[in-house]
Amino acid sequence: MKKDEKYLARCIQLAQNGLGTTYPNPMVGSVIVYEDQIIGEGWHKKAGEPHAEVNAVNSVKDKSLLQKATIYVSLEPCSHFGKTPPCCDLIIRNQIPNVVIGTVDPNEQVAGRGIKKLIEAGINVTVGVLENECNALNKRFFTFHQKKRPYIILKWAQSQDGFIAPSERDEQKPVWITNQYSRQLVHKWRSEEQAILVGTQTAIDDNPKLDVRDWIGKNPVRIVLDKNNRISKDNNLFDNQVKTIVFYQVNTHANQENLIFERIDFEQNIAFQILEILYKHQIQSIIIEGGRQTLQTFIDANLWDEARIFKGKTIFKNGTKAPTITLKTNQKQFVLEDELIIFKNHD
Repeated sequence: MKKDEKYLARCIQLAQNGLGTTYPNPMVGSVIVYEDQIIGEGWHKKAGEPHAEVNAVNSVKDKSLLQKATIYVSLEPCSHFGKTPPCCDLIIRNQIPNVVIGTVDPNEQVAGRGIKKLIEAGINVTVGVLENECNALNKRFFTFHQKKRPYIILKWAQSQDGFIAPSERDEQKPVWITNQYSRQLVHKWRSEEQAILVGTQTAIDDNPKLDVRDWIGKNPVRIVLDKNNRISKDNNLFDNQVKTIVFYQVNTHANQENLIFERIDFEQNIAFQILEILYKHQIQSIIIEGGRQTLQTFIDANLWDEARIFKGKTIFKNGTKAPTITLKTNQKQFVLEDELIIFKNHD
């Protein structure tokens, strides 16, 4: 591995510490190197808090070395005032002579302006080291800014014989297809994404909280489809504990602090309308955990990026069939006896 790649790989490693906590900002890591030694490093932890470059500069004990150092950063340094000052100005002010950048920021507020500003200040700038890896790191951020929609993860569990629910069920008990470790992994995933969506029937049958109670992290924004107000208002999803967006066609309820109603036409392309509204709500990523109909709607519209499918040992013989998805498997792994299959949609 080349020197620049080695330090950019460290930037990516640092940036991953911010997964699930930086929204709406991207994950960014930064490393400062002098004479092939790391003298400072940092990552962006939370929106409104210092960016990766600031944390890296602040961690350098001997600031005089900055004038002879190279700063590595996984994403183009910002050049605009947001909740924090521009990182470009920090680099210029500290007279850091060399900047190595993983990839250009797709946000139209940055989009090459940071690089231009650094070059105009006489700084030696290199762009595109581990570019693909840096793009993959911020797949949510890039999808949001380039495709004007959230990054979409489909998730479901199916029995060995291909059903997501049996034909008859005890209403007092959920029917678990997967083991407790797989369920904990799902809660980890929820903490990493900005929102989670279910359909009407899932909300009625399971009365879910859609939280991260089996993991540590922030609960995602809850999104539910409720075309004709069928979900009871004492359902867990309407407890006002977390921001919740309800998509409806007929509605008599007013918005509350954490409960927002959005009207769509259920006779038209539902998936497209939902994503258009979620983009306006600044939602960068979403897990869809709905039933077969909800999941199949997004699959048929080809509006998804990943599908994470658990296959348990249970056999139902009949019931609700799992959604149909036809792609080559990208990845398989096991959580004890549960098989986890991950598909990626590169269209």
